[in-house]
Amino acid sequence: MRQDHNLRDLEHIATKLRLHVVNMVAPSGQGYVQQGLGAADLFTSLYFAEATMDPQNPTWPDRDRIFLTTAHNTAIFYAALSERGYFDTERLASYVTDGSELEINSSERMGPFVEATCGSLGQGLSVAIGCALAAKRQGRSSRFYVIIGDGEMQEGQVWEAAMLAGAKGLDNLCLIVDYNFVQSEGSMDKVMSLEPLMEKMASFGFACQEVDGNDIAALLDAYDEARKTKGKPAFIKANTVMGKGVASLEGLMFHQLRFPEAVANSARAELEAQL
Repeated sequence: MRQDHNLRDLEHIATKLRLHVVNMVAPSGQGYVQQGLGAADLFTSLYFAEATMDPQNPTWPDRDRIFLTTAHNTAIFYAALSERGYFDTERLASYVTDGSELEINSSERMGPFVEATCGSLGQGLSVAIGCALAAKRQGRSSRFYVIIGDGEMQEGQVWEAAMLAGAKGLDNLCLIVDYNFVQSEGSMDKVMSLEPLMEKMASFGFACQEVDGNDIAALLDAYDEARKTKGKPAFIKANTVMGKGVASLEGLMFHQLRFPEAVANSARAELEAQL
């Protein structure tokens, strides 16, 4: 079911998710800290306000479905799932340890609440479109949210899938790009720019919006507008700041951050002070 939280509640939840990210990655000393911190508001707005779901019945056919196609950004993903009630938060301590189901790339080993295994970048949108098409044919009211990375949008399969979504007028589909301006090889603009991205997506038949991806209120407004749009899939370019919420890490452009104990302790203390 959709949850009824006010903005202050949601901002508090986002801080808790950021703290989980720090605690999960700290033992290994490196990982996708920056992406997780930057995307915390995006995950909070989806899991705790926008999407209709039931943690007690994860296979409910009429649930909204969220696909994390950047499947390596799992720290924030698992944090959101646990806080939403899909599994105990104590389980987060096993993140990326040998034998744990909380793998660096999320998979359906975790359970039915992981909608698809998307370890290979570029595939998640295709899977979500298939599900959205099936829901249309079955007359279901479910919505399908896809979180994709900006670097991932360089994959050709993404554009083939986007063309199909536009051609089919999938207004139950919402594609959200976590636009943090960095990929594994460096800055997006220096490796291979996506611009003019909004114009490209509009030409593929999407109803496009650009928002501050660290502004929960703006994200909720964008989802509301997407739900009102008929006959077109929605595209939201959510601009996020790497390391958001931890002053010493904000804006540091690392795809995979080395996370020494002292840095982790400082980040933890800063976030705990915000709770």
